[in-house]
Amino acid sequence: MKLVRLGKTGLKVSRICLGCMSYGSPKHWAEWVLEEEESRPFIKKALESGINFFDTADVYSRGVSEQILGRALKDFGANREHIVVATKLCGAMGSSPNEVGLSRKHVMHAIDNSLKRLGLDYVDLYQIHRFDPTTPIEETVDALHDVVKAGKVRYIGASSMYAWQFSKYLHTQERLGKTKFVSMQNFYNLVYREEEREMLPLCRDQGIGVIPWSPLARGFLARSRDANTEGTTRSKSDIRRLTYSEADYETLDAVTKIARERGVPNSAVALAWVLAQPGLTAPIVGATKMSHLDDALLAADLELSKEEIDSLSKPYQPKAIVGHT
Repeated sequence: MKLVRLGKTGLKVSRICLGCMSYGSPKHWAEWVLEEEESRPFIKKALESGINFFDTADVYSRGVSEQILGRALKDFGANREHIVVATKLCGAMGSSPNEVGLSRKHVMHAIDNSLKRLGLDYVDLYQIHRFDPTTPIEETVDALHDVVKAGKVRYIGASSMYAWQFSKYLHTQERLGKTKFVSMQNFYNLVYREEEREMLPLCRDQGIGVIPWSPLARGFLARSRDANTEGTTRSKSDIRRLTYSEADYETLDAVTKIARERGVPNSAVALAWVLAQPGLTAPIVGATKMSHLDDALLAADLELSKEEIDSLSKPYQPKAIVGHT
């Protein structure tokens, strides 16, 4: 597994990041989530395959995902110096208005609680899960700087928001001399490319590492046109259920055509396209079947030709912004 720098930092991460939202408790999240014993083989195989980058969040299964990841990394003997653990905060972790958002109070509670659940002394990458319009940017920036200086966090990052919001964070960090964001985790794939307008150029200009979530569009790109008529359990129950246009199905047909010519799964082609985009560090891949992880590992070594990349990109049609809330 090839390791690359996260943005312009010295931190080296694998080209595939294992997303752990799928590991936790169906009672606290969704019916497609795997319980702990079902989850552990995926984390084990990721480690054995050279994946050193793991992403979770406090809100995933109300903290159970962090607990599962932390125990698995310890039980499988992961070398702490080798692995990169990322988690996130912002979502509601209780009924109190102080248990959500990006206030100083919540940041300080959230990092301590995440470290406890993960069983770690520090988190490598601590990310704000969304923009919080109720908290002054200066307050959030100052709190995140303090958790870095306290040794609880090594790097900080952000997730889906408008480019102008992210730019305000970066400008405030620069103006106040505070720790700067090094990564952006955003929604990006072959059938959702609105990030190419503002966010991706901003990240390239500022040397921000991009680690997109849902690079297979909730599994849409992993199946042929015919197989997408029924959908998966996750796609039917997902809170961010997506609808697809004829242009999206034309993109899917292009993926299927190349996959059949190459003798590889659709998902490998769709992930390889993401990996080929300028400034992209590592897509976050969720795996609930071992084949999902196998396909991602295959994609890491799959190089598409310029003609193939162009044919995959051509059908795209603009769409409304999603994923910021």
